Amino acid sequence: MPLSPQALLVLTNVPDADVAERLARALLEARLAACVNILPAVRSLYHWQGALEETYEATLQIKTIPAHYAALEAAIKAIHPYAVPESIAIPIVDGLHAYFYWIAQETNKDRNV
Repeated sequence: MPLSPQALLVLTNVPDADVAERLARALLEARLAACVNILPAVRSLYHWQGALEETYEATLQIKTIPAHYAALEAAIKAIHPYAVPESIAIPIVDGLHAYFYWIAQETNKDRNV
């Protein structure tokens, strides 16, 4: 069986559903992502500027290809309201090959919508 195309799962947390929706749509419209899952009301505890913070955020699970990561990260930084937005790219090492091909196809910027 031929090797599947490479894929990444990119995670970021945003302060609310409005930012999540805006960011997800921007990534999809630019074909930087094939799919974005929005998980609302994630409780986050973290250190920020010397204090322990606690807040509720929305988590985005973004499926993309490695070739688009730099542009995807730039889009996150441009839209995200945080001074230091989270952007974690995790290589997807195995999975359904047809799904990997779908990610590659949907992130093809030459594709007609």
